[in-house]
Amino acid sequence: MIRDQGLASKIWRIAIWAAAGLFILNLLAVIAVVIINSFATRWLGTWLPAGWTTRWYFSAWKEFQLSSVVLVTFEIVFTVTLISGILGVMTAYALARRDFPGKRLIVLLFLLPLLIPPLTYGIPLATVLYQLGLGGTFWGVVLINLVPSFPFVVLVMIPFIEQIDPRIEAAARVFGAGTTSLFIRILLPLLLPGMLAALLLVLVRTIAMFELTFLIAGPTTQTLVVSLYYAVFASGVRAGQSIDAMAVVYMITTLVWLVLALQFVNPTQIVARAKQQPVH
Repeated sequence: MIRDQGLASKIWRIAIWAAAGLFILNLLAVIAVVIINSFATRWLGTWLPAGWTTRWYFSAWKEFQLSSVVLVTFEIVFTVTLISGILGVMTAYALARRDFPGKRLIVLLFLLPLLIPPLTYGIPLATVLYQLGLGGTFWGVVLINLVPSFPFVVLVMIPFIEQIDPRIEAAARVFGAGTTSLFIRILLPLLLPGMLAALLLVLVRTIAMFELTFLIAGPTTQTLVVSLYYAVFASGVRAGQSIDAMAVVYMITTLVWLVLALQFVNPTQIVARAKQQPVH
């Protein structure tokens, strides 16, 4: 009986690893096809292209006006990140340091935009923004992206703030430290790793956020991912290699920031920190 259970467990582990390996292999194959095609002169019915060229990248940069698109993308992304960071850290500090009626409900409300599909609240929110005259504008795109980004910073920062002993802040105040001095000299150095992790992850999320940005963006406020969508599905004939070149630019942009974010935070760090908090 025990032997049969051990054999079944071994078969199950092999099946899980095989499924995971197949998924990763398919994902890498899709990425490889896009990258290879972005450098191909002609690729039909053969294992490899007939020739190689980089002209599709120059063509995509000119045809899709990627210089302005990349600039707008980073303007929107950095604005969302900055506002989310300022408001999120202040809100997280208040929630981490104060107990009051309804606190659990507020935390749950912050969690909802991260759990429910973006289109669920994105469509009515976009309707409101259009009625306010913010449709297609820079600040309209920023505001709609703040909805998931701001709560994300709050939920990431709460465990980082809770691990700081409140007696450190009390001791600083005893020695005459004001609020500004307390934050700059005491809290900021302790919170910096958590803040960098949260802000970099918000930056990556905003670059990759398609649904919300697509609902509100106009011709001059499209981010890279929205422009890529229009390049694929808009009317007209476009070279597939140019679109793949644009996709590679998007992948590299997102990947660079993601790798940078992973230098500051472990994917399991938030959960681990939350579990280590003492129960009061």
